Formats: sequence, C-alpha cells, structure tokens
Amino acid sequence: MANEISIKVNVGDRMYPLQINAFEEEYVRKAVKLLNEKMAFFNNSFSAKDKVDGLAMAALEYAVDGLKKETVMQQPQAPPQDLSLLAHELSEIESLLKS
Repeated sequence: MANEISIKVNVGDRMYPLQINAFEEEYVRKAVKLLNEKMAFFNNSFSAKDKVDGLAMAALEYAVDGLKKETVMQQPQAPPQDLSLLAHELSEIESLLKS
C-alpha cells in the first residue's frame, strides 16, 4: 500500500514493530495507550501473576465491549409504538383539510 508507515509500539513493556496505513497511526497509538492503562489497572487491582494476566483481562474486556456494540448495531430498529396512532391522527387532519 502506498500510504503505509512503520511504527513501533510498546504494549506491556514489549516493543512491537507495525506496518500500518498512515491514517491509522493516531488510532493505533490511542489504542496502545488505552490497552496499557487497562493492563495496569488489572495488574494493580487484582492478584496478577504477570503482565500477561493483565493483558488477557484487558483484551477480554475490549472484546466483550466490541461484541456488545456489534450486536446492538445489527439489531433492527423497531418503529415507534405510537406510529399507528400518528398515522390515524394525520389521516383525520387530512380529512379535515379536504372538507
């Protein structure tokens, strides 16, 4: 890809080289920051044996959040319950205007 750049990110005190689209850099860096913060929270709040435990719990939390959002986005939106009432009222108004 023409707009690819190479960056290095630090996740859990490990450096990872990445090849990403230039427009994604801001998102990747913010995601790394959030992930490291969440890992630190889990490692400090619970009896984590090592950093992998914090990483696993952070990944699990983000995966569950993503699945919840995906499920909500896929559900069809039900029409308002009073839509038939509104249609009836509009029909009555139309009848009044015609007469």
